[in-house]
Amino acid sequence: MAGEERALAVLLQALQDLTPKDFQEFKTKFSEVHVEGGWNIPKDSLAKAAHPSALVSCVGKNYSEDAAMDIAIGLFKEMNQRDLAEKLLDEKVKEYKRKYREHVVREFLRYKEVNSCLGKNLSVKSRYTALTIARKPRSKHGGEHEAVGTSHRCADASNGPATITVTAQTLFKADEDGQTPQVVVLVGAPGMGKTMTVRKVMVEWVEGTAYAQFDYIFCIDCKDIAFTKEASVADLVSKCCPHRQMPAGKILDDQKKILFIFDGFEALGFSLVQPEDELSSDPREVKPLETTLLSLLKKTVLPGSSLLITTRPTALQSLGQCVAGEYYAEILGFSAAMREEYFHRYFENDNKANVAFSFARGNKILFSLCVIPVMSWTVCTILEQELNKKKNLIECSKATTQMSVFYLSRLMKCRDRDNPQDLQQFLRKLCSLAADGIWKHKVLFEQKEIEDRGLDQPDLPLFLNEKISKKGIDHGNVYSFTHLHLQEFFAAMFYVLEDDEEMVDDAGALTKDVNMLLESYSKSRKDLNLTVRFLFGLVSQKSIEYVNEIIGCRISSRAREDMLKWLQGRPTGFSHPGQALKVSELDTFHFLFEMNEKSFMQSALGCFTEIDLQDIKLTLYDQMALSFCIRQWVGLGCVTLRGCSFDQQDPREELATSVPCSGASGARGHPRPLAEEEPDSPIHPLCRALRHPGSDLRVLRLQWCGLSESCCAELSALLAEHPSLDRLELGDGTLGDGGVRLLCEGLRQPGCRLRVLRLRYSRLTSACCEDLAAMLGASPRLEELDLSFSEGLRDAGARLLCEGLQNCACQLQTLRLGSCRLTGACCRALAARLVESPRLTCLDLSDNELGADGVLQLCQQLRHPACPLQALGLSTSGLNEDVLQELAALRALKPDLKIGYLLEQDAPQPGAMARLPFNRGVLPGTGGPGGRKVLPSCRRGPCNNQSRF
Repeated sequence: MAGEERALAVLLQALQDLTPKDFQEFKTKFSEVHVEGGWNIPKDSLAKAAHPSALVSCVGKNYSEDAAMDIAIGLFKEMNQRDLAEKLLDEKVKEYKRKYREHVVREFLRYKEVNSCLGKNLSVKSRYTALTIARKPRSKHGGEHEAVGTSHRCADASNGPATITVTAQTLFKADEDGQTPQVVVLVGAPGMGKTMTVRKVMVEWVEGTAYAQFDYIFCIDCKDIAFTKEASVADLVSKCCPHRQMPAGKILDDQKKILFIFDGFEALGFSLVQPEDELSSDPREVKPLETTLLSLLKKTVLPGSSLLITTRPTALQSLGQCVAGEYYAEILGFSAAMREEYFHRYFENDNKANVAFSFARGNKILFSLCVIPVMSWTVCTILEQELNKKKNLIECSKATTQMSVFYLSRLMKCRDRDNPQDLQQFLRKLCSLAADGIWKHKVLFEQKEIEDRGLDQPDLPLFLNEKISKKGIDHGNVYSFTHLHLQEFFAAMFYVLEDDEEMVDDAGALTKDVNMLLESYSKSRKDLNLTVRFLFGLVSQKSIEYVNEIIGCRISSRAREDMLKWLQGRPTGFSHPGQALKVSELDTFHFLFEMNEKSFMQSALGCFTEIDLQDIKLTLYDQMALSFCIRQWVGLGCVTLRGCSFDQQDPREELATSVPCSGASGARGHPRPLAEEEPDSPIHPLCRALRHPGSDLRVLRLQWCGLSESCCAELSALLAEHPSLDRLELGDGTLGDGGVRLLCEGLRQPGCRLRVLRLRYSRLTSACCEDLAAMLGASPRLEELDLSFSEGLRDAGARLLCEGLQNCACQLQTLRLGSCRLTGACCRALAARLVESPRLTCLDLSDNELGADGVLQLCQQLRHPACPLQALGLSTSGLNEDVLQELAALRALKPDLKIGYLLEQDAPQPGAMARLPFNRGVLPGTGGPGGRKVLPSCRRGPCNNQSRF
C-alpha cells in the first residue's frame, strides 16, 4: 500500500508540473484510454476532476498502481512530455526493485529442509556454512576442465592459470591479474551445496552485504524452465518476480548491473549447439529456450551482463564449447573447521553440537565423508535422533555403514525414475564398477568403461563426477566416485546385492567371492579394510531391511556364515596349544561394531577369552567399537593394552543432560558453564564397558598407555564393584602419587576382589606410601603389590610400607620393590617384617644398593625359624666376601629359600614410548641427560646381578 501511495504521489507531482492546457489534454487522452481486461474511468468522473489531486484520486480508485503508471507514461510520451515520462518510469523501476527485493526475501531468506518439522522453515543465514571453493580461469590449452569435477583436491596451480580460493561472497572477485570474471561456472557433485550457495548469494545481495555492483540478480531454477519451449530473456526475467509488470527496457538497458544465475544447468539437457545466425540479440525476442540461453552464454544478447551457472560435472563439456571467458569454480566441500561449524549451525545448541561433532570426528572414515555437505547433514540428522533418545552417543549404534545407506537413500530421492527393477540393475552395474576399481587400485574410469557396463544413464551423475580427460575433449570423459569411501561402500555392496535372475554375468566379470575378498585382506590387501568393514555393516539385519524398504533393493544375507567363519579363524597370536585365544586385531571390533548384532558378535568371539592390543592410538570410534564388543562378550577374561593411547573428548563437549535442550545455551548460543560436572577420563568408555552385568573379567593390563591421575578414579570405581577382577597391572609413569591415592580408595572397599596390583614404572614417591600402607591393612584380598621401578619411593617409602605389613589384617604375600633406590637404611624395618608378617613369602629388593650391613640385617631375620619367606630378590654384585659367605650359609640352612635377581624386565617398545609425553627412562634428579638420573634397570642388567647360589 505504501508503494502505491508513493507512485500516486509522483504522478500527482508530474501532473502539477503540467500547464492547465496540458492538464486538460492529459484528461482528454485519459478518457480515450481502453485498458484490456479492465474498465475505463467514467467520463463524468473525469470531468469532475478539475485539478491534479482529484484526478489522481480518481485514477487510484479505478486502476492498479502498475496500470496507472503505464497509462500515464504512455500519455506523457504522446504529449512529448518525455521528462515527466522518464520521471514516472524511474519511479516505476524503483518500485519494481523494491517489490523484487521483497520477493527475494520471501523466496530465499528461509527454506524448508527435508527432515524439518511441518511448517518449520530454516534461515539461510543461520544454517549456511562456508564451503571450500577453488576458482580457476578456463585453460587455453584444451583441457578446460582439468581443474574441476574431481571433488577431492584443488588443481595444481603450476599447471596453467593459478587457482584461487573464493567464497560465496567473492565468486566474482578479480584474479591476480586484476581481471574480473563475467561468467563463473560453479561445479559440484550432487549434495555439494550448489543450490545453498546460490541462496547465500541472493541473501547477501538483498541485504546489501555483497554483490553491490549488481542492481539486479535474477535466479532461474533450470528445473522450473526445463519444459518451456519458447521464451525471451525478458520472459525469463519476469518469471523471477511473478505478479509484477516489469519495466524490462529500463532494467535490461543497464546490462553491467545485471547478474543472471542459472541453478542446476544439467537439468536442461541441452546440447547447446546452434548456428550463429539463429542466435538472438534482442532481449525481448521470443526464441526456442535453447537458443535464448545460448544467446546469453555466447553474449550475443546483453553482452555486458554477468552469469553464474551452477552445474554437475556432466554439463561441463557442452558449456565449455559455448561459453567465452568463463571461470570455473569447484566446490570441494567442508574443511575440518567448516564441518565443526556446520554441526553447530545444524543443532543450534552448543552442547549437542559438541557431542555430535566429537562422535563424528572420532570415526575417521565418517569424518572424512563429512567433507560432502549432504553427508554432514545426514550424520547430523541421524545423531539428532539418537541424542533425543539417549544421554550421550557412547553407545550409539549408527555406524559408518548405516550413515552411508541413509546417504544413498537421499540420493535415490533425486532419481527421475521409480522402477525398483531398473534401480537394482543400475546399482548392480555401478557396484561392479566400484569393486573392479578397488581391486585394481583405480579411481578414474574411462567413458568406454561406463558405456560397456551400461551405466550411461540419467542416474549416473548422482554417483559419479564427470570431467574432461587431461588428454583433451576428443578423448572423451573420465569419471570418479564422489568420494573414495563411497566407492569402497559400493564395492562392498557388489558382494551382497542380489542378482537379477534375468541378468547374465559377462565373461571375465569380477566374481562375487566374499571369501576371496576376506582372505586377500588378511594376507596382503590391507587397503581393503573399509570395503570389508562396509561388507559387515551391509549384511546386518537392520541394513537389509532398510535397503529393501526405503531404497527398494535386495541384499542377500548368504555371506554372513562365511564372514563368521573368517572371524573365528583369524590369527590370534597364541604360540602353543592350550594357550588362551586372543583377539589381537583392532579391526575385528570395527567389523562387529559395523554389523551391530549381539548374537553374531557373541558367535564370533565365543571361542576367544582375551584382548591383546599393542601400540595403537585408540580414536573415539575405536573405543566405541571396542566397548560395544566388550559389553556383549560374556567369556572375556583378560584385557591387555600395551603402548596404546586414548583420544579424549574435550570436557567442554560433554552434553549437559540435566539441562533441557531449549535452555542449554545462553543468549548468544554459547553453552552455560557446567562447573559441577567432572570431565570423563580418557578410559571412561573402556571402564564403563567392563562394568557391564555378567562380566567375567579377571585381568586388566594397561601398560604404557599414558594414563593420568584422572584415570585412577575410573579404575578405583571399577575395583570397588567388579565381582571378578583379581589382577590389575598399570605400567606407566603418569599415574603419580595422587593416582595411587585414588586407587587405594577402591581397594579398601568391601566389594573389591583384587589379588594382584602391579604399579611398575609409575613415578611414585614416598608420599603415596602412607595411603598404600593403610590400604594393606584394609584390603580384603590383596596378595601381591609390585612397585618396581619407582625411584622416588626410596627408604622413607619402604619404611611406611612396613607399617602396613605389620597390620594383622594384611593379606599381602608378595612385595616387589625392585629398582626403587633403596639403601641399607630401610633394611632394619624390612627385616623386622620378615618375622612379624606371617603371610609374606616373597620380597623382591633387586637392583637396589642395600650395602653389606643392610643385607646382613636381612640374613639375620631370615635365619629365624618363624620367617615364612620363600624368595628374596637381591643384587649381589659389589657385595664383599663376608656377605656372600653369609648368604651361602643361609642357603645351606634353608635350601628351599630362593635368593637372587628377581626383577622382571618389561620396558615398553620404542613405538609406545614415542607417543607418551615423557621419557620413561629418566626421573627428576641429578645426573643423566638434562639433569635426570637413568633408571637402574638401564645401567645394570640381570647378567651383572646374578647370585652365585
